[in-house]
Amino acid sequence: MPGRVSARASTASRVANKSSSQTLGSRRTTASPAIAIPDEGASSSLRVRICSIFSDAQKSTAGHRKLAVSLRKVQEACCYEPSQKQKQAQVEHGEDDFNVEVARCVIRLMTVKKSEGAGDRIVRFLALFLKRASDQDAAFVSGAEVEDTQSFPETPSTRLTSHILSILIPFLGSKEKVVRYRATQLVAHIINSLDSVDDDYYHMIRMGLLKRVRDKEAMVRVQAVLGLGRLAGNEGEEDQEDPDSDNDDANGLLQTLLEVLQNDPSADVRRSLLLNLPLTPTTLPFLLERARDVDPAIRRALYSRLLPALGDFRHLSLSMREKLLRWGLRDRDENVRKATGKLFRERWIEDCAGRPKTDDGTETEQAAPPSLNGLLELLERIDVVNSAADNGIAAEAMREFWLGRPDYRDAISFDDAFWDQLTPESIFVARSFNDFCNEGDDSKFEALGEEKMPEVTKLAFFLQRYTNNLVNSIRNNDALSENEQEEDTVEKEFVVEQLLHIAKALDYTDEIGRRKMFALLRETLAIAELPEDITRLVVDVLRGVCGSEREFCGIVLEAVAEVHDNVMTEDLKAEGDESFHSARSELSTDTTPTKSNGNEDNSEIDESKAIKEIMINMNCLHIAQCMLENVGEDLQQNVHLVTMLNNLVVPAVRSHEAPIRERGLLCLGLCCLLDKALAEENLTLFLHCFTKGHDALQVSALHVLCDILSTHPDLVTADHVDPALKKSVYKIFSKGLKASHTPEVQSVATAALCKLMLTSVIRDEELLKQLVILFFDPACKENAAITQALSYFLPVFSHSKRENMKAMAAIAAGVVHTQINLADELDEEEETVRVSVVGNMLVDWTDPRKLVIPGVASAGWDEAGGKGVIGVDGEIHLSLADSLLERALSPGCSREERKVLLSMSGKIYVSPNASTEKLQAVTDLFAEAIDAKIAPDATTRNGLNKVHQALTKALGEAGKVQPSIEDQEVGQGMADGPTVPGQGSDPEATKMEVDDDQATQAQDTLLEELLDEEDEDS
Repeated sequence: MPGRVSARASTASRVANKSSSQTLGSRRTTASPAIAIPDEGASSSLRVRICSIFSDAQKSTAGHRKLAVSLRKVQEACCYEPSQKQKQAQVEHGEDDFNVEVARCVIRLMTVKKSEGAGDRIVRFLALFLKRASDQDAAFVSGAEVEDTQSFPETPSTRLTSHILSILIPFLGSKEKVVRYRATQLVAHIINSLDSVDDDYYHMIRMGLLKRVRDKEAMVRVQAVLGLGRLAGNEGEEDQEDPDSDNDDANGLLQTLLEVLQNDPSADVRRSLLLNLPLTPTTLPFLLERARDVDPAIRRALYSRLLPALGDFRHLSLSMREKLLRWGLRDRDENVRKATGKLFRERWIEDCAGRPKTDDGTETEQAAPPSLNGLLELLERIDVVNSAADNGIAAEAMREFWLGRPDYRDAISFDDAFWDQLTPESIFVARSFNDFCNEGDDSKFEALGEEKMPEVTKLAFFLQRYTNNLVNSIRNNDALSENEQEEDTVEKEFVVEQLLHIAKALDYTDEIGRRKMFALLRETLAIAELPEDITRLVVDVLRGVCGSEREFCGIVLEAVAEVHDNVMTEDLKAEGDESFHSARSELSTDTTPTKSNGNEDNSEIDESKAIKEIMINMNCLHIAQCMLENVGEDLQQNVHLVTMLNNLVVPAVRSHEAPIRERGLLCLGLCCLLDKALAEENLTLFLHCFTKGHDALQVSALHVLCDILSTHPDLVTADHVDPALKKSVYKIFSKGLKASHTPEVQSVATAALCKLMLTSVIRDEELLKQLVILFFDPACKENAAITQALSYFLPVFSHSKRENMKAMAAIAAGVVHTQINLADELDEEEETVRVSVVGNMLVDWTDPRKLVIPGVASAGWDEAGGKGVIGVDGEIHLSLADSLLERALSPGCSREERKVLLSMSGKIYVSPNASTEKLQAVTDLFAEAIDAKIAPDATTRNGLNKVHQALTKALGEAGKVQPSIEDQEVGQGMADGPTVPGQGSDPEATKMEVDDDQATQAQDTLLEELLDEEDEDS
């Protein structure tokens, strides 16, 4: 055991409990001193021992603990008084010698690069030793000494730490990035491994690390935020203990780190902050928003490390839980999706189910056994009623749950007691389990679903019971007066919907069960009070139960007629009873009713009757619409569909009531998909609806037109099509693209036109030009639907077909001209895409090397930019250059526009796979542009000359057998890209090509000399 420690006044304090507010500038200069190695003197046994320990520590981390013990023994021998047994021994070295030798090793670390693993191992070893030594020194200090000093007394370890920090702090501002990195790394490890630090150095560390947060090197910023994260955590704890304190320094530090978390360009810096910032109500929103970070590693770290360490997820708000699940399970990165699924099925379910507890009431680390109540609470915590709807996240979350929890799959049981008391959460458990078992190809899960789920007959009885409960509740609510509170039927509707989803996935080979389900669905469909969502599901299930489409249509139309007849019969009966009571009341009164009172009563009755009739027709049309969405046979071959069209849809289209007319148009559009002649007859009607209708009707008309033209493309592509009709269709889409005042109409028109142009239903250069201009329009920047659709459409459209690429090349000059004019009209404050960027994208979209030809090797270059592949159409870029130069040489072209056009012309790809006439014409245009000296700068002139040289060479090779790709790369010289090789070669042709190459090289040399003279003259 070492002897007593030297008792000197202590100035150390905890990181969180600072007693000084002095800054770095008040203690010492901030200038970075030069790194100079002082005279170290002669070697000693102490130096040998310490260097030997550090030498072993840099080799591997496996022996760090033993080496720390060895170094601690050396420190005790130097710093503590000898014990009774060692009084006779001579102490050769003191504490200062030990500190100097350790600091000497630390200084040697400053120049070790980040790529050297030995440097990181030394940093870890030093932090481990300082922590171990500090803990052992603290054990030797008596409680009385702590009370006397009101702080931590000085120990050899604290003095060693202060000595090391006094050396490291000046290195934080070094000009060498490696020195700054190692100094910041060591400081960060020291303050993260120790509980206290000398108060004299606290502010200096804080200021030094804050400056390193703005360092230009990302590796330095990473280490700086690791250290500041510890300081911010301790300061945050102090502020929580004393809420009334006004600690501006702590708030400023935390705000700085949060700003870095949001805006630092380095993903490593953001990830380090994500995992090291304290979890407080202030920082939590900033940490959780990293679920939308651009770096997948940060998103994965949030779901795999931060959220599991956060504690009980029930402290999060409902909206935040739903967002985290939706963002994680629908992330583009598979690892993020896996981490989110694991979080949901392992961590969140444990919070609800509860871990097993020991005898003293503390929770164990063992996983909780399967608990149905815990699963139901978990679904309740994510609001399954809303999150299980269309596009909800609950179904995806439960799919991941069943996939990763086989214990719950085996333990779950759907007995009669389960079905007798269904709740939204319990029925969704059954529905998600049934979907999981049926959607995969694994026969094991399918057999498990058949084993646990009820048969069709039993499910039909359950469906009938809960449907009757829902209908009774709806009817009771309708019968209530205005002052009485209505019963909430949302949960009952949800239960019936989930039962129908289960019924939709069942196997109806059981004839008895099929007949029972068929009768139930037929009866349910005739209930007029049924909500529309349930009606849609009933029709979908009925389609699976029925054998043929003809039978299905007949059953649905019978239900439609029954709904209409039952409601009208009830109205007539109610009207008769009302007339009888009215007559009795008139006879019983002494006075005769006036004419005005009678007219008012009749008007109220007529109004209620009209509203009732509208609701009936809307219900019938909705059922018909659901039916039409489930059929695909020819309309004329199904007598039931023809009857429905004549008796229900056509009268609805001709109705004067707007809701009925709009729904009738949707049904008519679905009918047109089943019959081409009907679509041709009514195409003008839908065009008229878009022209004269309101926003919602315009959106519906665009959807119907897109579906009709996609199903029957001959309506606009056939040779016998009326040009006026074709022009009207194009005009509708053009008008929709310009509807900037209604973003929804504009986005729908854009998406519909993109689909039709991708499938070559519509081919019009003017519409294509409008789409390209719309893509670069700053007014559409906030319309995400348009931006997303065009970002996918434009490159895919251009690179998918040769005709599409030629069309894009034909409109390029016009697009540039329009963009120049738009840029001049915009205000200076409005941000717009630079015209040069527009030109580069147009050149890329028309690059023939990127054209995808099915069944043929794609034309392009390998990753190293080496050999090309045959099949490049050389006339596409030549046509582009032709149109660009024609516009640039015209007298009406402005200087700015000419600069962009010539810059685009200098980037075209030249290939000899083109006609001689085309090559000659474009070559003449380039020669004319060069002779006219219209290029505004040297860069543009050089680009034109490069392309002109390539054209001259290609023109000489046209009609000949083309050389190999290696010969072309050697002879091309300053050409923008290598030309594509031909398909054959022979010795004589190769000799002729070599002569041509030599002639071309001579011509290139002459052109370069002329260019040099021209530059000197200018």
